[in-house]
Amino acid sequence: MQDVAVIEDAAVAEVSLDPIRARMLAELAEPHTATSLAARLGLPRQKVNYHVKTLEQHGLVELVEERRKGNMTERVMRASAAAYVISPAALAAVAPDPARSPDRLSARWLLALASRLVRETGVLINGAARARKPLATFGLDAEVRFAKPADRAAFVDELTHALAGIISKYHTETGRPHRVIVAVHPSITEDADPPAKEQRS
Repeated sequence: MQDVAVIEDAAVAEVSLDPIRARMLAELAEPHTATSLAARLGLPRQKVNYHVKTLEQHGLVELVEERRKGNMTERVMRASAAAYVISPAALAAVAPDPARSPDRLSARWLLALASRLVRETGVLINGAARARKPLATFGLDAEVRFAKPADRAAFVDELTHALAGIISKYHTETGRPHRVIVAVHPSITEDADPPAKEQRS
């Protein structure tokens, strides 16, 4: 079982988004037979069998073992991954593109950038899995609180200049290119400040 599987095919994405099948994938983090899965979900075994076969045909579940039970053979299945991400590649014709969002201070440009990150990382993950090779990446996640909007603007300016200096220091015309993405956006938390128009004076 993979930690995370990236879904790039539209048909596989459609199968995984069915509410019943999504519940099944969550339950199949642990191996189950159709009978035990039906009991957990409160669904008829025949219906569970149908959905499990569909998931298997699309590579979302895998066979763990077959075992005899009386004159029948039970198939023990589990999800092919602990979690799934649907890549924007599954909607390639309408996927967001940073090049179509020139305003680099807009949230939509940031979303398009994040979409490209998911798509490109997904391609790399799936390619590395097929080649059975490790994939070297790096991610940094942090939170900062600003006392006032001017501090946020100063932070972005200083970060931009610092990063430009580091890139200039290490960039060469040879070697494999690497993409560097830095994003700053408000955190989503229960105690987060409401949007400005909702704030009370």
